[in-house]
Formats: sequence, C-alpha cells, structure tokens
Amino acid sequence: MPVITIQAPKLSNEQKKELTITLTNEAARIMNMPVAPFTVLIYENDLTNIGFGGKWLGDMNAANTKED
Repeated sequence: MPVITIQAPKLSNEQKKELTITLTNEAARIMNMPVAPFTVLIYENDLTNIGFGGKWLGDMNAANTKED
C-alpha cells in the first residue's frame, strides 16, 4: 500500500481534494500501478508551528502582515 504524505500550510477542502487526486494519479502513473491501493495523508501546519533556517515563521508572517 503506497502512502503519500504531504505537509502544508492550511488548505481549503478543494485544494486537499485536488492534491489527493493529482498526487495519486501521478504516482500511480509513474509506478505503473492502479490508484486503488494509494493513501494520501495531508498534515496541515500553522506557520507558528514552523521554524526555518533558525527563524520562527510566526515572526516572518507577522512582518508580512504589518506591510500589507
């Protein structure tokens, strides 16, 4: 059973649906398998739960919000 896992920011249900369909179809095509055994897991992460390059993304998001 192939499992596709993606971690992303908050997504709409439509985005999750599109990701599930597209990722499954492309993986099945590349692996020459039927789509039925594929599982897609989507983990949504709030920017305040992420650090990158030693910086907290919550600070970066706050800075971007102030500029708007």
